Order: sequence, then C-alpha cells, then structure tokens
Amino acid sequence: MFYYVLRRLLTMIPTLLAISFIIFVIIQLPPGDYLETHIAELESQGESVDPDKIKFLRQQYGLDQPFLLQYYDWVTGFFVGDYGYSFEYDLPVREVMGDRIWLTIIVSIITIIFTWAIAFPIGIYSATHQYSWGDYGLTLLGFLGLAIPNFLLALVMLYFANVWFGTSIGGLMDPQYMDQPWSWNKFKSVLEHLWIPVIVIGTSGTAGMIRRLRANLLDELEKQYVLTGKAKGLAPSKLLMKYPLRMALNFFIADIGSLLPSVISGAEITAIVLSLPTTGPMLLNALQSQDMYLAGTFLLFLAILTVVGMLISDLLLAWLDPRIRLYGEEIQ
Repeated sequence: MFYYVLRRLLTMIPTLLAISFIIFVIIQLPPGDYLETHIAELESQGESVDPDKIKFLRQQYGLDQPFLLQYYDWVTGFFVGDYGYSFEYDLPVREVMGDRIWLTIIVSIITIIFTWAIAFPIGIYSATHQYSWGDYGLTLLGFLGLAIPNFLLALVMLYFANVWFGTSIGGLMDPQYMDQPWSWNKFKSVLEHLWIPVIVIGTSGTAGMIRRLRANLLDELEKQYVLTGKAKGLAPSKLLMKYPLRMALNFFIADIGSLLPSVISGAEITAIVLSLPTTGPMLLNALQSQDMYLAGTFLLFLAILTVVGMLISDLLLAWLDPRIRLYGEEIQ
C-alpha cells in the first residue's frame, strides 16, 4: 500500500506540471491580454490612456516577458504560496480568493451531505420496493428534480424565503456583514442564508443520485450471491447492508475524483442568480476579463483536487470492494 501511494504521488508531479502548462497556454490563447482589454474599455468610454503607464504596468506584471519565463515564474510561485497578481482586483491572487474559498467549501460540503442524506434512504427504498406506490411517487419527484432548472428554482426559493422568513434576497449573509471579520453574528447570518443554495444546488444532484443508486442496487439484488444469502437464512437488513449495498456504492466512491473539484468551482449559474460570494462567478469573470493569474490559479487548483480525488477514490474502492485490487496479478 505504501509503495502504491508513493508511486501515485510521484506520478502526480509530472501530471500536474503538464496540466499547468496546458492551462497557461489556454488562458493566453485569446488575442491580447488584460491590459489591452482594459485599454479598449477605457477608450470605448471616451477616456484617454497614458502609454507610459501601460508600459510600466506591463513591466511590473511581467507581461513583457517571454511566454516560458512567465510560466516559470507563475508555476514556481505555487511552491511558496505566491499565485500571482490579479489585474481585475488589483490585489495578489491569494488575497482575492480569501473568504470565497472557505464560503465555497462550506456551501459545497453541506450540499454534499444534504444530497447523500436524501438520496441514500430514498434510493434504497425505491430499489427494495420496486414498482410500489412509494417507488412511483419518489420516481416522479426525482424526475421533477432533474427537470426543473436550478436557476428557476433559485428564483422561487428567494421569493418564498423573503416572504415567509424575511431573509434578505441573495448572498450568503446580511449586507452589513459583508467584508467584515468573522464573528458569531456573521456565522449565524451565513447559516440563515445557507439553506437556500443547499436545497437549490442539491436538488438536481439528489434526483440523479437516487436514480443511479436505485439502478445499481436493483442490479445487485438480482445476482446469485444475494439469492444464496437468502437461502442460508440471512436477515434481510444484514444481507442488504453487508453485500449488495456495498457493491452499489462503488459509483459514489468513484465520483470523488469529480466531487472534490466541485468544492472549488461550485454551481456557477446558481451562484450568479443567488449572488453567492463563492469562487464560481469569480472564475467565470476572470476568464472573461483575461485575468490570467487568477483564472490559472483556479484551474490548477481544480486539477490538483481532481488528481487527489482520483487517488482517494482508488484507495476507498479497494477497501470497500474485495473484487478490486490496487495491484494486478499475473494470470497463470
């Protein structure tokens, strides 16, 4: 196990270097850069631009350097926590990300817990009571959850939250706590607003997960080892939890590789509708404005979380399912 993890960690280094280079190439593919975009915006508004100031800014931000040198400075800065400078916010990227990372993590983790807490019991019930009225009713709810767009549900939830509970519309906290240091009252305000994005973002994920768990569990319940367990007199609950449910959970574990990046990226469209101060809208804005270091940092974090998530899912799958091994065996 130790050598397997060590080998995977060593493999991550060239993988992430290759991904970082591709990211840097992609974010520089559009013609021009942030300063040229900014100049065009100022000229469209009738404002004059000082050429000497633009030249100074290019030198200050290293935009006059060769491509490979810019990439080297950016990627080596990660080892010391220097992620570059955000042109849009006129601040270091590390400061720009600030609380947005933690707020995104809070929203994403609670949404994941909400999704699993709802999907597991409903999916198990639907599979063990196939074609019952309860199964049909829950299936209908699942289809509704998949069919209703998140942004539409977000608008409805905002209206009812404001009318019924007096919650301020949009955001993750009351306006007076914005840009304020963390306190107990600010934390309570976040909790008051948190349930809206959790329900909105978690609805579609819950519906899809119920369908997948039901299908996988139904497939396992039809296999021979389940019939053998019933013939030997195993209690239905023990037989369900110990064998078929474990096998049906493989796709949950395999999804960790894509689950961890969602902690950073978040649900962008929903976040924009709900005015959430999370990283998703910031990433979209950075890509649109060619804020290269901010966008590149987000994308590289997503790549790191994806690679780490794949390692975690491989280890958990080997522990959960005895049919899966970390090492291949030679076939005689």
